[in-house]
Amino acid sequence: MSAMKSSGRLFTIGLVASWYSSNIGVLLLNKYLLSNYGFKYPIFLTMCHMMACSLLSYIAIAWLKMVPMQTIRSRVQFMKISALSLIFCASVVSGNISLKYLPVSFNQAIGATTPFFTAVFAYFMTLKKEAWLTYMTLIPVVTGVIIASGGEPSFHLFGFLMCIGATAARALKSVLQGILLSSEGEKLNSMNLLLYMAPIAVVVLLPATLFMEENVVGITLALAREDVRIIWLLLFNSALAYFVNLTNFLVTKHTSALTLQVLGNAKGAVAVVISILIFRNPVSVTGMLGYTLTVFGVILYSEAKKRTTTK
Repeated sequence: MSAMKSSGRLFTIGLVASWYSSNIGVLLLNKYLLSNYGFKYPIFLTMCHMMACSLLSYIAIAWLKMVPMQTIRSRVQFMKISALSLIFCASVVSGNISLKYLPVSFNQAIGATTPFFTAVFAYFMTLKKEAWLTYMTLIPVVTGVIIASGGEPSFHLFGFLMCIGATAARALKSVLQGILLSSEGEKLNSMNLLLYMAPIAVVVLLPATLFMEENVVGITLALAREDVRIIWLLLFNSALAYFVNLTNFLVTKHTSALTLQVLGNAKGAVAVVISILIFRNPVSVTGMLGYTLTVFGVILYSEAKKRTTTK
C-alpha cells in the first residue's frame, strides 16, 4: 500500500515538474525567438503552435485514447466553440507580440492580474456578484501592476497594452466558456475543446499571417538555409505549446483545486526568476515590490474565493 502511495506521489511530482517545465519553457523560448533570435513573426509562431496542438490533440485522443472523444452535437455548439477559438487566438497572439517588447518578468506581473479581469467580466456578463472581501483583494492585484509599471526599466507602452489585452482575453475566454458551454450536452473537457479550437485557430491565423507578415514562409525557409536550428526551435516550441495544455489537464485531474492554485501562483514567480537569470534584463526594487504585491493579492483573492464557496 505504501509503495502504491509513494509511486502515486512520484507520478504527481513528475506531472507538476512537466507542467512547470513546459509552461516556463514555452514562455522563455517564445521570448528568445521573438526578441533575442530576431524571429519577428508572432502570428506565424502562434499558427505553428495551433498546428501542433491540432495534430497532437488528434493523436492523443483518437489514437492513444488518453480521454474519450467528445463530438460536436450541433451547429450552435460549433459556433460557440468558434467564438471561444477567436478569443483564444487573440489572447495567444497578443501575448506573443508583448514578448517582443517586454521582459518575461514584467509580462508575468501583468498576467497575474487575470483574476481582476475575470471578476469584471463575470460581473458584467453574468451579473454574478462576489463578496465584498473578494473585490477588496483585487486592490493589491491592480496596485501591484501599477507600481511594477512605474518601476519597470524596460517599459514599452505598445507591449504593455498587448499584454493587458492578452490577459483580458484569457479571462474573457474562461468566463464565456462557462456561459456558452454550460449545459451538460455541450460541456467539453479541455483536451477535446483544444482538439476543436486549434484547427479553427489555424484557419483564422493562416490568412492573418500571410497578409500581416508578408512572405513569412519564404523568410523562414531562407533563415533555415543559413541556420537550420530555427526549424528545430519552431518544432520544439510548437510541441511544447501542446504539452502546456496536456500537462495542465493532467495536473488538474490528479491534484486538488487548492494545490493547483498554489502551484499556479508559484509558477509565475519561478518563471520570473529563471527569465532574469537567463536574459539578464534589468529589474528595479520598485518593479519587484509591485510584482510581489500582485502575487500576494492573487493569493488573497484565491483564499477569499475559497471561503465564499465553502460557506
